[in-house]
Amino acid sequence: MRVNYPGLLIEKHRNGKLRYRVRVEGNKARRIAIPVGPGDVDFVHHYHAGRAGETWVGTDVRPVLVVKSIDWLVHSYLDHLQRLVAARLASPLTLKQRRSMLLRFTDHVDDVQGRYGELTLDLPNAAFVRIRDAWIATPGAADNLMKACSAMYEWAVDRGDLAANPVKGIGKISVNRGGATPWTSGDLIRFKAAHPRGTTAHLWLTLQMFTACRIGDAITLGRDHEVQRAGETWLEWQPGKKGSAPVSLPMLPPLYTATRAAKIVGPTYLLTSYGKAFSSPESLRNRISKWCATAGIEGKSSHGVRKAVAELLAEAGCTQHQIMAIMAHTQAKTSEIYTKGAERRAMSGHAMQVLAGLDW
Repeated sequence: MRVNYPGLLIEKHRNGKLRYRVRVEGNKARRIAIPVGPGDVDFVHHYHAGRAGETWVGTDVRPVLVVKSIDWLVHSYLDHLQRLVAARLASPLTLKQRRSMLLRFTDHVDDVQGRYGELTLDLPNAAFVRIRDAWIATPGAADNLMKACSAMYEWAVDRGDLAANPVKGIGKISVNRGGATPWTSGDLIRFKAAHPRGTTAHLWLTLQMFTACRIGDAITLGRDHEVQRAGETWLEWQPGKKGSAPVSLPMLPPLYTATRAAKIVGPTYLLTSYGKAFSSPESLRNRISKWCATAGIEGKSSHGVRKAVAELLAEAGCTQHQIMAIMAHTQAKTSEIYTKGAERRAMSGHAMQVLAGLDW
């Protein structure tokens, strides 16, 4: 069966030679050149990197991988993920994130094990606890590494490469179950005071507030996602997170004004200081952290803005399904987290009015 490559463009030059390019997923206007054809062994690497918005830099010297080593397991698993992406059974973003994590995993060195990639794949549970703890300064990254390793080892178990998953049962470093801290009105005021209209920081906050999008979508949204409906401009996109529902929202005046205040127009609304789209959610996340520090705000994130929007909508009386439509949720129980608290406060307020009427 022939493999289908969504977004692949095959163009014929005047000299008869074929040129290959690929559309970046979520941004049809952006195209990345592929220097080789489908017959080349590196084609699939160039294709998937291009779909994720990157350029793959290969090497002329192909590593000789020791069978049953960590290096061998990681490369085998990433090849498996590439085939899933080609079959549209996995997201290019997932491939990109796990490639980054797992290659860092193979290159990690400690005093006990040495370089992890050179070890046999049947590492003990303690070896993974050590690398998790070595990343304790970035608990989110440490937990994501364990998640990626666990998925890889589950695949290896299914394949019969080893009997059990050594990562299973390792706890998270991030023990806060409350998730991101919602922004307060004071946070918003301080941020806008530090970053006035016309700055990328102001545009980012406005985009987050008036779309409630995830950070992975914030780096892809742009004018190509604008559509006209009954004389109004709307934003429509398919979120990158697997299982999310499509989103269609009117561009309210603050957002429309902020997007038009940008000095440079590019493939996306949010651009780096070099006028290019952010290469990954992590690069934008790092920039947001610096913007917040400039404004004197600590411990806040893009997801905290998303949660704040959901809470504001719930307090304003929006239903679960209305919030679902904005947040791209597909299950009512997810949006119920926000509406339940607002409903309970409304009921307690009415009940207290009854008490206020008592003859005391």
